Amino acid sequence: MTNQPFEQRLSEPLQSYKEAVDWINGLIPFGIRPGLERIEKLMELLGNPHRRLKFIHIAGTNGKGSTCAFLTNVLLRAGYDVGTFTSPYITKFTNRFQYNGVDIDEETLLRLANELKPIVEELADTELGSPTMFEVSTALAILYYAKVTYPDYVVWETGLGGRLDVTNIVQPVVTVITNIGHDHMDRLGNTIEAVASEKAGIIKAGIPVISAVEQPEAIEVIKRTAAEKKSTLYLLGEQFHVETLSARENEQTFRFNNLFRSIEPLTITLNGAHQRTNAAVAVMTLEVLRQYNALVVEDEVLGEGLKAAAWPGRLEMLSEQPRLLIDGAHNPEGAQALVEALKNTYQYDRLHLMMGMLENKNHQDVLKHILPIVDTLILTEPDFRMKKDAAALAELVQEMRQQLPEEHAFELVVEQNWQAALQKLQQLTGETDLGVVTGTLYLIADVRSRILYNSDSEKGW
Repeated sequence: MTNQPFEQRLSEPLQSYKEAVDWINGLIPFGIRPGLERIEKLMELLGNPHRRLKFIHIAGTNGKGSTCAFLTNVLLRAGYDVGTFTSPYITKFTNRFQYNGVDIDEETLLRLANELKPIVEELADTELGSPTMFEVSTALAILYYAKVTYPDYVVWETGLGGRLDVTNIVQPVVTVITNIGHDHMDRLGNTIEAVASEKAGIIKAGIPVISAVEQPEAIEVIKRTAAEKKSTLYLLGEQFHVETLSARENEQTFRFNNLFRSIEPLTITLNGAHQRTNAAVAVMTLEVLRQYNALVVEDEVLGEGLKAAAWPGRLEMLSEQPRLLIDGAHNPEGAQALVEALKNTYQYDRLHLMMGMLENKNHQDVLKHILPIVDTLILTEPDFRMKKDAAALAELVQEMRQQLPEEHAFELVVEQNWQAALQKLQQLTGETDLGVVTGTLYLIADVRSRILYNSDSEKGW
């Protein structure tokens, strides 16, 4: 095969699932290139299949995945067929493309990749250049839902930002912006207003929008954009409210109030106060669909769906002996939510925390939340090309620990190899202690696979 001319090799079909995934991941070097020109052209060449689908479009800094899980679970239990497109994936590439809670099968993915490949190669030869990995994945998702599974609704998570995100090709039936935080500021802008403006780019003319954005400057951006687009905004704290009734490990109960009615009690098993917010956003989204789209969801079904919702890698207890919790807190807001949950939800004597980060994150503001509560901090490196050097992270920790009160001493361990770091964490965590693995989802994915399946994950974007 290697002796064949390049042009001839291009047109060869992919022979296996692995070849298909390798081909899609092989587009990673084309990077993340904001803009919709390539995906629009791809869709045009495919006959615009996305126009046949009803999308629930979800953006936000944190909470997108959990909100997707709540929505998917409730809609499924209410008898609807549901597509769910999320990123990044935790265990396997197929996790991203779900229909009725089940991953796309490998044969279908291979077939759709082969349908896309010649079109992608045709585009690569134009002035638009090659579609990126995320653009091809998004196109594959649309093909899967529009030509194979035909769901009633597609729960559709943005990749990065909103305005120029590839997923913004769609015209949704409802738009959700979970929250705004300090993440991807290298791409989305260095202020909360700038990030909010990018996320608000998914708001479409006349399409209702639900949000739990908190910062006054972000709220102003969302309100202004909604008004410009003549979209009705439902904002947590104004048009809907959540009132906590009880909270303990693996069970939180709340009352939900909105302009139309009050629903109680609603229970979720996901941990952390932020998950009550995500659940309330999901409930408000369903209430809006009830009003605008004649969605039928009985309250009993709503309660069952919320309670059964799970989302891997977010405050997920992987083992009980030792107690080991994982949480993909890779930005300051995520770290703050993790710390609040550790203080308010979990009981332990000593806290041993292992962390690995990517290079382009706000390390100082993440550590600011973490350092005051740990007894042991193990710094490691994810198995990923953009990893942050553990020794460099340790230098930052040493600088920051000078600012902490003397009585809060903690042990610092630097172990580049994440498997050795995990072993150390497991050894350190006594019966009454809690071990936590946090940081980038690339690390979380590997640790999760190692403990649950004792295997390597395919993790990634």
